[in-house]
This record gives sequence, C-alpha cells and structure tokens, in this order.
Amino acid sequence: MSIRGPQALASLEDAMRDIRREEDEVSKRVARAAERLSKTRENEAELFRQLARLRLDPALQQELDGRISGAEAKARDTLKAHARDVSKAEEAIATLDTQRAELADQRAAALKVLAEQQAELEALTKTQSARLATDPAFVAQRAETEELDRIAEQSRRKTEQAEADRDDKDKPYREDPLFIYLWDAGYGTSAYKAGNLTRYLDGLVANLVGFAKARPNYAMLNEIPLRLREHAELQEANVTAAEQRLLAMETDAVDAAGGKPLRQAIARAQAEIEKLDAEITAIEDQRDGAAASLRALAEGRDPAFEGAAADLAAALGREDIQTLLAEARQTRTGQDDTIVAQIDDARARMREEQEESREQQERLKTLAERRRELEDIQWEFKKQRFDDPGSSFREDRLVGDLLNDFLRGGISAASYWDQWRKSQNWAPGSEWGAGYKPTRQNSPNSPWGPSGGGFNWPDSSIGSSGRKSKPSSGGFGGGWGGGSSGGGGFSRPRTGSSGTRKHGGFKTGGGF
Repeated sequence: MSIRGPQALASLEDAMRDIRREEDEVSKRVARAAERLSKTRENEAELFRQLARLRLDPALQQELDGRISGAEAKARDTLKAHARDVSKAEEAIATLDTQRAELADQRAAALKVLAEQQAELEALTKTQSARLATDPAFVAQRAETEELDRIAEQSRRKTEQAEADRDDKDKPYREDPLFIYLWDAGYGTSAYKAGNLTRYLDGLVANLVGFAKARPNYAMLNEIPLRLREHAELQEANVTAAEQRLLAMETDAVDAAGGKPLRQAIARAQAEIEKLDAEITAIEDQRDGAAASLRALAEGRDPAFEGAAADLAAALGREDIQTLLAEARQTRTGQDDTIVAQIDDARARMREEQEESREQQERLKTLAERRRELEDIQWEFKKQRFDDPGSSFREDRLVGDLLNDFLRGGISAASYWDQWRKSQNWAPGSEWGAGYKPTRQNSPNSPWGPSGGGFNWPDSSIGSSGRKSKPSSGGFGGGWGGGSSGGGGFSRPRTGSSGTRKHGGFKTGGGF
C-alpha cells in the first residue's frame, strides 16, 4: 500500500511531536531528580546536626553545626534559583514548540493551496496539449526534436561504448611502468624536457619497450572517446535547444489560454513554502539550543548548582563527620540508632536517585540525537520535494515498522532516509509535450527529464525551476530521488551555517 507525499510528511511530523513531548517529560524528570537529590542531602545534613547534639560537647557541636549550616544554606538558595532557571527554560521550549506548530500548520495550508493550483493548471494543459497535437508547426517541431533526441541518444551510447573499450584495451599500457613513465614525461613530444644523460637513458628505455610504436596507438585509444564525447555533448546541446523551442510553443499556448496567472500563483505559493521552511528551520535550531540548556540544568551541570552541591557533600564527607557516624554505629542507644538508620536510608535513596537519574540522562541524550536526526530527514524530505502532492511512496512501512525501528535505534538515520529515497515515485506526467517523450538517459538539461515522465517550468520567475537539479554532493538526497547516495552526511544547515534547500521548484500539474 502506497502513501502520498503530504501524508508521509505529516507522519514524520507526528513522530517528531512525540519525540519532543517525551524529551520534555524526561527533562522534567531529570530536573526533579536533581532537586530531590539536593533536598535529600539537606535532610542528611539535618540528621548529622541532630547526631552532633547528642554526642558532641557544645563547642564542637557549634563548630560542626556552623560549617554544615553554611553549606546547607548556600545549597538551599542555589536550589531555589536553579528551580527558577529550569522553569524559564521549560517555558522557552514550550513557546518555541507552539511557534513551530503554528508554522507547520501554515505550511500544510500553503501546500494544500499549491496542490489545488497544480490540479487546475494540469487540467488546462491537457486541453492545450490536445490542440497542439494537431498544430502543423508544433508537429514539425516535435518531429525535429524527436530526431535530434534519437541522434543524441545514439551518440551517448557510442561514446560510452568507446570509453568502456578504452578502459579495457589501455590496461596493458597502464600496467607497464616503463611505458607510463615515458608517457607521463612526454617523451617523443615537444613537452619532453630532460638533460642529455636522462635523454640518453630514456632512449634506451624507449627502444626496450617499443615506445615509438606503442605511443601513437595509446594516444589514439584515448583520443577517440574524447572526440566522441565532444560530439555527444554537441548533439545534447542541439536537442536541448530544440526541446526549449518546443517548450516555448507549449508555454505560449497555455499562457494564451490563461495559464500564466496560475503559474505565477504557483510561484508565490512555492515562495511562501520556502519562507515557512526557513522559519521552521530557525525555530528548530533555537529549540535545539534551548533543549541543550535545559538538559544541562536538569542534569545539574549549572556551575552554581554543581558548586553548592559539591560544597555540601564535602562538608558532610569530612573526617570528623564520618568519625561521628562511625562512633554512633558502635553504640546501642535508641536515639543514635534511629538517626543512623535515617542517615543510611537517606544515602540509599540518594544512590537509587542517582542511578535512575543516570538512566534518564542517557535516555534524554538518545532522544536529543533522534530528534536532530529526524529534523535532518524532514529537511531532506522537503528539499527533495517528496512532500509534493505528486510524490508517493510504495512502502507504507516507512511510517510504520521502519519508523519505529529508526526511533528505537534499530536502523540508522542514513539507512532510514535511504529507504525513503528508494521507495519514492512521481505521479505520471501530464500531457505536456503532446506526445513527445525523450529517449535519452542522463539528460539533466531536458525540461522533461530523462524519461519524459514529468515537466518543469523553465522560468523560475513564473513557475518552477527550469531544470531538474543535479544530485548534490553535500549530503543525502540531491536531485529528484533515485538510489542511495553512497556516502556523506545530511545537508541540513545548523545554527551558524548557511545553506538553502532550493533544488528546483515543486513539480507542477501533478508531475509536470
């Protein structure tokens, strides 16, 4: 069962919302655990004061009490300030989440409008395509374009065959180190520069390997594919020019029938979506920074909080305090035993709290990583225009089992994104071309693309970009779908970097 592009992006958005919600909840649990740990430490300090009142003389009792009270008061004040900072950080994240949700809703509405405009334009083009199919001038131009397309494809195939033959036949030359040494030195040409002794020795080597006879053969072996490649590029330029002439005739026909205002409206909708995507990315980066700050606060990594907690722990860990506790354990008075038991209980609870907090901190770290990875995937998804109404995916497991596997860490973000790319399809093209379907492979300059399945408007000022983008080298994706990228990282710009995801406009008309 397949899933359409807009629904696929909505499913990713739902998953992102769940991750952020859990991330917020875990952050709160970690922060509350740090606060409980600090309060338990304060309770331990009070128990030691009670123990000191039972076992120490007034002078020692006063000294110990003052030392503990000072550290305890500092910890208490710091804890209050820490709680306020945590609340502010949580409020900041909640505000950013609200802003992002509003932008996402606006984007969904803009995409819906775009889909309606595309459908209207497609209906108009079907009518004009039928008329153009019987227009003598257009039919003649189409026939010329088809012939040039056939020639260009033949030239491409002949060039690729020659290049394959070259790679096979020049292997003996390349594997002969003496021949390659002379070839690289330019021996036998005006480019050769060497002293008398070197020339003499090189001459001996040349006679030994038969360089004079082998050199022109090797040169010709390399020259033929180059000349064929130049010829193929010329044929590609010829058919591209013919396709542009054919396209201009079609564009004029649609504009005459009222299509230009529609294309302009589509361009405005696309620009609005681009703007919203940039704003969403900025909000996500702000939230990422706010989440990192909250995570540091929740884990007690605030310098003031850490310092106050360390001072109180140091005060309770002094040798005289530990001696007091050890002596109390050795006596069998009811009051001593009660206080010692309470101290032991407090310390046991702190150990449990610390262990649970460590687990929650690891979970929080994992959630932050998963959120960032999903943001990367969403960004690539939009960059590839996979959320376009004309885009669909064969595997509905991408928003089911595979999504769950990714969220659990069962598959990497790169692998999950690759599954999206392999599953993606564009809807069949419209009637643009009035029967013209290029046969060429790897023809990025064609407005119809390599297989004639879709059309892109040539003028980005009034519609989509004029050609399909070439695959980018900066990350996963690039181009208009296809196989695995084979390496690299996600190309989403992060705070402090610059970047754009303008890799061609939305495909108009449900697959133009």
